[in-house]
Amino acid sequence: MEKTTLAILVTIAFSAFGVLGDYFLKLASGEPEWFRSKWFYVGFCIYASTAFGWVFVMQHLKLATIGVVYSVSMIVLLTTIGAVVFHETLSAYEYLGIAMAIGSLILLMRFA
Repeated sequence: MEKTTLAILVTIAFSAFGVLGDYFLKLASGEPEWFRSKWFYVGFCIYASTAFGWVFVMQHLKLATIGVVYSVSMIVLLTTIGAVVFHETLSAYEYLGIAMAIGSLILLMRFA
């Protein structure tokens, strides 16, 4: 597998891992003392653990590419978690925004 492709896959995987961290932080936000919640520390540790992998990704991709891949992955994954787990609803504009974000990723990969 080409290193660039692997770096993109690692970026998407880190997005998914970051969403897991966000999930625990969302749980912590519902606690009266969120800073003392075990969910806060689980989410914090998940975020901190990704720093090592980012060094690998940054060796093989431009920062702009990383930003777009990470952002679009986070948007899609967080929206899915919000809708499925936390029963949040989306408007037509939000669906359109997600479609446009995915389109930007396709354009970036096509012309990069």
